Amino acid sequence: METVKEQKITSKNNKTIKISGAEAIIHCLLAEGVDLIYGYPGGAIMPVYDELYKFQDKLTHILTRHEQGATHAAQGYARVSGKVGVAMATSGPGATNLVTGLADAQIDSTPMVCITGQVPRQLLGTDAFQETDIIGISTPVTKWNYQVTRAEEIPEILAKAFYIAKSGRPGPILVDITKNAQFDELDFSYEACTGVRSYNPYPKVDVNQVKAAAALINSAKKPFIVFGQGVILGEAEAQLKTVIEKAGIPAAWTILGVAALDSEHPLNVGMVGMHGNYAPNLLTNECDVLIAIGMRFDDRVTGNLDSYAKQAKIIHFDIDPAEINKNVPTDVAVLGNAKDSLEALIPLLNDNKHTDWHNVFKEKYKVEFTTVIDKDIHPTKEKLTMGEVIEQINIASNNSAVIVSDVGQHQMIACRYAKFNQTKSNITSGGLGTMGFALPAAIGAKMGAMDREVVAIIGDGGYQMTIQELGVIFQHNVPVKIIVLNNDHLGMVRQWQELFFDKRYASTVMVNPDFVKIAEGYHIKSKRVSERSELKSTIEEMLASKDPYFLEVKVEKEDNVFPMIPSGASVSDVRLK
Repeated sequence: METVKEQKITSKNNKTIKISGAEAIIHCLLAEGVDLIYGYPGGAIMPVYDELYKFQDKLTHILTRHEQGATHAAQGYARVSGKVGVAMATSGPGATNLVTGLADAQIDSTPMVCITGQVPRQLLGTDAFQETDIIGISTPVTKWNYQVTRAEEIPEILAKAFYIAKSGRPGPILVDITKNAQFDELDFSYEACTGVRSYNPYPKVDVNQVKAAAALINSAKKPFIVFGQGVILGEAEAQLKTVIEKAGIPAAWTILGVAALDSEHPLNVGMVGMHGNYAPNLLTNECDVLIAIGMRFDDRVTGNLDSYAKQAKIIHFDIDPAEINKNVPTDVAVLGNAKDSLEALIPLLNDNKHTDWHNVFKEKYKVEFTTVIDKDIHPTKEKLTMGEVIEQINIASNNSAVIVSDVGQHQMIACRYAKFNQTKSNITSGGLGTMGFALPAAIGAKMGAMDREVVAIIGDGGYQMTIQELGVIFQHNVPVKIIVLNNDHLGMVRQWQELFFDKRYASTVMVNPDFVKIAEGYHIKSKRVSERSELKSTIEEMLASKDPYFLEVKVEKEDNVFPMIPSGASVSDVRLK
C-alpha cells in the first residue's frame, strides 16, 4: 500500500507553524497526491476556496455548473485513472446536491472524497441559513462520513477518508467541516493513514477455499465465468486472462466488468443481464459450475433468483464479505482481492479446452447474430440505428476509445456493441442508473486520461439533465467527444410501455430543443446527422478533431433493445424479439 510521508509546515527555524484549518485541508489534499478538484463554492466553504486561490499552481479546481456534475466528474476521473476523485461543495443545497453522485459511487464502488462546508459549530442544530444534516442524509450512501468541528481534527480525518475511500472495496467518503474549523488554527502535521481499527479491507485469501474452487473447476464439464468490476478494481486483468485461457472457460461480463478482457478474445462470450447476449444468459442455466469473479449477483444479472443457475455449483470470488450469500447461495466462497485470489488459483488449475461446450455458445451466438446483431449494426431499414453508430465508433477508434454512457436504451446498446482493447474503458452508471451521469463523467474521464479518446454516448433525455456542464467543456477546452442519440423519446421507458403496458405512452415523448445550436452557444463544434451516408465520415471527423465536438445523430424513434429478459423473469426466458 502506497503511503504518504508525514508532512509538516515549518518556519525557517524549523518550528511547526500554526495554519488555518482551511489551509490544512489544502496541504492534506496535496499530501495525498491530489492535483484536481471538482466543485462549486458557497458561503460555508469559502475559507477553503480562499486558500485554493493561493495554491493554483499546485491544485486545479474545475468549476462545474452543478454540484451533482462535480460528483459525476470525480467519478469519471476515478474510474479511468484509478485515483481517488475529489469533489467539494458548500453547505445546505450544495451538500444535498452531492447525494446522487455519492449514491452512484457507493453502489458502483468508486473511490471518491467529498468535502462540504458547514455552518459554524455553535450554530449546529439551530436551522441556521443553509444548514442541513448532511451526515444524517449521506450515511446510507457513503462508505464512511464524518463531521469535523475542530481544526485539529482535519489532518487525521482526511487521511482516514482517503484510506477508506481507496482501500478494499472502494467507495465514496463525505467529510463535513464546520466554518469555525476552517478559520481556527492548528499545529499542522500530516501522516497518511495505513489502517483503521475494526476495518479489514483486504481479507486474507484462504488457501483451502482456493483449493476447493480449483477442484470444482477441474472436474467441471460445462464451467462458466462471469466477471465484474472487481477484476478491474483489483488490477487482476492479467490473472483473469490466464485463468480463462489455462482452464479453457467461456467468460461473460457484467456492464461494469467489460474491458477487463479484450472484446475480441476468443473466450469472451459477451454480456450477461437484462439486455445481455443470448448465449451467456441462456447457458447460465445449463452450466455445471458457475464462477463469479468480482461481481455481486445484482437483480439485472440474475433475473428471478428462484431459477438462477440452480443446476450449478457456485464459486464466488469477492473482496467484500457482505456480498457472499447475499443474493445467490455459494458452494465455495473465496474472499480477497481478485488479483491475490486468482494468483493462488492459477497453479491449481488443469489445462483444458472444453471444445464442445464452447461450440454451444457459438451456436447460440449465430442465432442472436442473425436475429438481432446483424440488423442492429448493419441495418437495411431507412432510419439510423444506435447499434450502427457504436459500430462506426469501434471502427474509427480501432476499439481503443473510452466510452462513457448515460442510462437508457443507448446505454445498453453501447455496452453490447462497444469494443475495447484495454481496461478502464467503459464508464457508466451501473447500479444506480443515473440519468445525467455521462456528460460530467466524460469530462472527468478525459481529465483522468488526456492521452485517450473519450466519447460520451447519451440519450436526448439524460443529456438535458446535466446539459449545463457544456460550460465546463467550453471554459477549460476539454476535448471530449459527445454523441447524443436522439430518438425524441425516453426510449427505455417507452420500450417498457410498448411491451408491458399495452402501448400507453405516458410522458415519454420528448419535444427537444435544437441541440446543435445549444452546443454552438458554448462554442463547441457541432453537427447533426440523419442520413446513413453521412455517418461514417462524420464520426471519423469527430474522432480526428483535437477539440471538443458535439454530434447529434437522429435515430429510429421506436427501436427496441433486444435480447431482453423481462423484469422478474428467469435468465432462460431471454427474448430475442
